[in-house]
Amino acid sequence: MPDFKPGVNPLFLRDEELRSGMELLFYAWRDFSEAADELLAGQDLGRAHLRAVYFIGRRPGLVVGDLLDVLGITKQSLSRVLRRLVDEGFVEQRPGSGDRRQRQLHLTEKGAELEERLTALQRRRFARAYREAGAEAVEGFRKVLMGLRQR
Repeated sequence: MPDFKPGVNPLFLRDEELRSGMELLFYAWRDFSEAADELLAGQDLGRAHLRAVYFIGRRPGLVVGDLLDVLGITKQSLSRVLRRLVDEGFVEQRPGSGDRRQRQLHLTEKGAELEERLTALQRRRFARAYREAGAEAVEGFRKVLMGLRQR
């Protein structure tokens, strides 16, 4: 792995610095996801399942169309993911309260337990990193992440 030097670099827009930031993001995502991947593998699930469970847990009653928008995947991919989560008893679908054609998604008790175990691992990593970096760095990190979003 490359040597990443801490500290403020006034030349942060140079190609080498941009590439260094990109590499750090790749390594961070790999390491951040690793513990969750192990837990998911024990359930024979993958990262798409993790993302669906996470957002359904954060937004109970989320409709399928909105989950498609959040995840940015195809209907076909989401259909496979949801089918598996419903069949395994992690997610249940209920008719919409205003529009009965809509399918609102909710975690079951089993799904909520999985979501809690998965996010507990990742929350601990975030808490440690935030604590070590400090409030100013966390705010800068949030600004960078928001800047990376296309939407």
